[in-house]
Order: sequence, then structure tokens, then C-alpha cells
Amino acid sequence: MPFLIAILGVLGAAAFWWYRMKAMNEAAREVADVIGRVQGSVRRKKLRKQAALSPLTAIDDPVVAAATLITSIVSENGPVLPQREAVIRTVISEIADKKKTDEAVIYAKWAASQIDDTTVVIDKLAPFLRERLDVAERNDLLQMVNRVAQGGEKRLEISDQRILRLRQKLGFEVN
Repeated sequence: MPFLIAILGVLGAAAFWWYRMKAMNEAAREVADVIGRVQGSVRRKKLRKQAALSPLTAIDDPVVAAATLITSIVSENGPVLPQREAVIRTVISEIADKKKTDEAVIYAKWAASQIDDTTVVIDKLAPFLRERLDVAERNDLLQMVNRVAQGGEKRLEISDQRILRLRQKLGFEVN
């Protein structure tokens, strides 16, 4: 009988501690979720604060600059519809992780909607990108613009003027 009571005691203690560990794991998961939300909130607040100054001058990241430039060029012919946005996300995801891609595309759509003139966007962001990207990366950026224009609902014809201006501002020789 004492042996049976000892086994039941050990099983009871094991069940008690198993339940406690499960509860601690759940609490740790909740804390991690709260920390993630706070970090996201801080990051969004920082972006909002920068954006209050100006949508383009607030950009300090080449990924966000590239997304904004691409979005502005393709939105010149009308709003960015979901299929075109998916193509933009795909292209940007090749140079950034998922979290950064989401932030860049959301900011790009907002910034492009705030500035009506694509020429202004090119004039402000292309020199910024020229300083931070090497020649191969700048060529990749031009290819990204073309891929986004060809993807989506229907193929967009980007003005030759826009491409020439972009090439010139990126530091390429224009004939």
C-alpha cells in the first residue's frame, strides 16, 4: 500500500509540474506577442513621425526608396490594384525579408498617393539610391521597374521620358 501511495504521489507531482510548465509556456508566449506588438508600434510611430516631415525626405532605407519609386511609377497610370501590388511585393521580397517587404510596400503606397508628380519622386529618390547602390544593383532596380510594369492585371507602358529620367538620375549615361 505505501508503494501505491508513493507512485500516485509521484504521478500527481509530475501532473502538477507538467500543468505548471504548460501555463508558464503560455505566459511566455503572451509576453513575446506583447513585445512584438510594442516593437511594431514603436517602428510605426517612428515612420509616422518621419513621414510627418515629408513622405520622401523621411525615407532612409534603400528598400523603402525602391518600393516607393516603383510604386510611384506604376501608379502614374492609375491606382495600384491588388494584382499589381502582389507583383510589387514579389519584386521587393527578392531584396528584403517579409517584414521589411510589408513595411516598404505599405509606406510606398502611402507615399505615392501623397505625391502626384512621379518626376518629383524620381528626382528625390534616384540620387539617394545612386549613392547607396552599386551599378549592378541599379541595373536590377531598372529591371524591377520593368517587371512590375509587365506584371499584374494588364501590362503598363511606362513613358520613355520616365525611364530616361530614372536612368539619368541613377547615374547611367543617357543618349
